[in-house]
Amino acid sequence: MAYEIDLSGRVALVTGASSGLGAQFAKTLAAAGAGVVLASRRVDKLKDLRAEIEAAGGNAHVVAMDVTDKHSIAAAVAHAETEMGSIDILVNNSGVSTTQRIQDVSEEDYDFVMDTNVRGAFFVAQEVGKRMLARAKGAAPGSFTGGRIINIASMAGLKVLPQIGVYCMSKAAVIQMTKAFAVEWGRFGINVNAICPGYIDTEINHHHWETEQGQKLISMLPRKRVGQPQDLDALLVMLASDQSHFINGAVISADDGFAV
Repeated sequence: MAYEIDLSGRVALVTGASSGLGAQFAKTLAAAGAGVVLASRRVDKLKDLRAEIEAAGGNAHVVAMDVTDKHSIAAAVAHAETEMGSIDILVNNSGVSTTQRIQDVSEEDYDFVMDTNVRGAFFVAQEVGKRMLARAKGAAPGSFTGGRIINIASMAGLKVLPQIGVYCMSKAAVIQMTKAFAVEWGRFGINVNAICPGYIDTEINHHHWETEQGQKLISMLPRKRVGQPQDLDALLVMLASDQSHFINGAVISADDGFAV
């Protein structure tokens, strides 16, 4: 029996959509029928992605958003809802990292990672979630009561890896943040879950897997391979859909078994 998830009529906001997993998430949700709001600081790249989505028959809108700036978040979400309608799905994807040993982490390095990965993710979810709450309580109009928030954490939030300790700490915080939102907002029909991707081959890191260090890392992985962005498609669409109504506060690894 064929099984299909249709997100027609829903609006999804994807942060960090200018490249990598964010761009793939946006294309996947659009292909499933959702109207997609593309958010990032790099608006030019978002425009290219919008053109790609529209050429494939999808519906997309571009907003500039700096997740380290609360005013930018609020303005972008308000603009998105004015243009596309109330946001039903949030893919909280923006993230950054630095590479160095713990003893070499500077205050600037620490703040760079934490401001985006933790503070930014929190206030994006809060801004979108407050609007979902208002609709759930009947205080704001909207075609869909409730919502779906999908935080993109990492298997590094479950398994500490060398030289990216602060990144691991930040993604562990995202996991706990997911559970905190799920506990408080679940009764309003807002489901908050986290995906923890493993090593994924994207345009940002593609060259690394061809280096000696990258090949050594691949040899240490359970099935000697890295994932592709589309490997997360089915999980993402399921969590964004009505069919995930009984899944709340879940932290789901998609890492080919690396964190086991």
